[in-house]
Amino acid sequence: MRHTFAAFRDAWSLSRPFWSGEHRWAARGLLTVVVVLNLALVAMNVLLTYWQRGFYNALETKDWNSFISLLVLGGPTEDFGFIPGFCLVAAIYILVAVYALYLKQALQIRWRRALTESFTRRWLDHRAYYRLAVQDRATDNPDQRIADDARLFVDSTLTLGLGLMRAVVTLLSFIFVLWSLSGEMTLFGVSIPGYLVWVALAYSALGTWLTHLIGRKLITLNFVQERVEADFRYALVRVRDNVEGIALHRGEAEEKDALEGRFGAVIGNWWGIMRATKQLTFFTAGFSQVATIFPFLVVAPNYFAGRIPLGGLIQTSSAFGSVQEAMSWLVNNYEQVAAWRATVQRLTGFDAAVAAAEAHAADGPAVQVEPREDLAASGLTVTLPDARPLLEDVSLSVAPGEAVLVTGASGSGKSTLFRALAGIWPFGRGRIAVPAGRRVLFLPQRPYLPLGSLRRSLCYPSSEAAFDDGVVRAALADVGLGHLAPRLDQVESWDRVLSGGEQQRLAFARALLQRPDLLFLDEATASLDPVAEETLYRLLRERLPGSAIISIAHRPAVAAFHDRILRLQERQLVPA
Repeated sequence: MRHTFAAFRDAWSLSRPFWSGEHRWAARGLLTVVVVLNLALVAMNVLLTYWQRGFYNALETKDWNSFISLLVLGGPTEDFGFIPGFCLVAAIYILVAVYALYLKQALQIRWRRALTESFTRRWLDHRAYYRLAVQDRATDNPDQRIADDARLFVDSTLTLGLGLMRAVVTLLSFIFVLWSLSGEMTLFGVSIPGYLVWVALAYSALGTWLTHLIGRKLITLNFVQERVEADFRYALVRVRDNVEGIALHRGEAEEKDALEGRFGAVIGNWWGIMRATKQLTFFTAGFSQVATIFPFLVVAPNYFAGRIPLGGLIQTSSAFGSVQEAMSWLVNNYEQVAAWRATVQRLTGFDAAVAAAEAHAADGPAVQVEPREDLAASGLTVTLPDARPLLEDVSLSVAPGEAVLVTGASGSGKSTLFRALAGIWPFGRGRIAVPAGRRVLFLPQRPYLPLGSLRRSLCYPSSEAAFDDGVVRAALADVGLGHLAPRLDQVESWDRVLSGGEQQRLAFARALLQRPDLLFLDEATASLDPVAEETLYRLLRERLPGSAIISIAHRPAVAAFHDRILRLQERQLVPA
């Protein structure tokens, strides 16, 4: 019971922003209409039990006129007064059912949009995505949680919620019908009024308890299945995105073994789900089959004793079945509930991880924007996520137009220093003062090329419309990529189309367009030959004379394009 309450609490914490947010009235109004339509379906089901009673009584008495009127427009009956005809009820039922589904789907897409946008915004804000990637290894596959789990949560919550509501309303509605039809039964000298109600409740309660006892392991198994499926899909994407590296290393066999291992986890857990589902299905299928005939077995003695006509038998068994089915809602939906709980757990875990990242957004070296000319760092200490120090009490100042080269052994912390100066490294302390109103651009060793056209990759992070076509083409020509100008608006996976050297040239063209005041280059020419490297550095110094440039590089020739050289050694930054 404690876990059930926790699941509902977590589900409400995920749902509350949508139902109390900016678009709450539209959402609540749409939900109200959907609820009313579903209640109308329940009401028509109650009405149909009385129709069945009149219809089967007409069959039993061979009353042709009542038979025809009850099929078409309806007519009076001995037990209920006027009953609408089946054709009329069916037409209204179909109309209500169609719009109940249509409007539920409209509510689903609104809710999914709000939930997805909220998760995406929070994941990207304050660079929570970055902190999760470098520190929180437990929050696996955020892409799947945003794309798939959010969709499943919305769909399952609405479907199960409306289904549970209909079951409760059906139960309350048909209990009164069944009570009025039951009469009394004497058992061991005790008169039991409405005995059919108590039999239905007892039967359903026993089935619900046994279903939970048998199927509860499915909750954990479904949670694990979501994770291993996502891990396998991510591994496939990694292979797709690194085809050249795998081919060059002849790594097909190792990749095949790794993929088979991840898929083996999928299969292994799926077998667990199959075994648990088999055990549950043995019970639920048997329960459902018995439920088909059980109402007739309970009501048959009154029918054969002549106390009720055929229509009464049909109505009573129908009402009994409706009460039993409503009470057995969990029995019939246990697998869906188990999957829903697993989805809630994954989304709640992701939500908690993002919230923790938001709470620690101010951790790490403090970046302050000040009215000054130079970039300055003081008392800068940078650590790894496990608190091991890479740099201790480092000070640095770079003036406008100055070029500084940072060198040091591999693994000494040069790239992490850049991340700290960029304000994205959350581990450490100290103070970094950035000139106000200055544009900053980082060119890593492997440039980021977003999805879309070549023009978008070139103009990133600005929009494609930020630069004139002639300026864009000139920047491509300046870095030696003029032959790509005719393909500027062609949409490709450019990170796979372009070689490593071409991608780095593209990044330099991006710098020429953006004209940053502070430009950081982290091995930004590592894939280029020395001649191309010198050409691009000379181009930067000529075209961006007022930009402060801070570089990480190992080739000695690069030093000629810098005013100072600093070496990172023994956790300190010293002149070389």
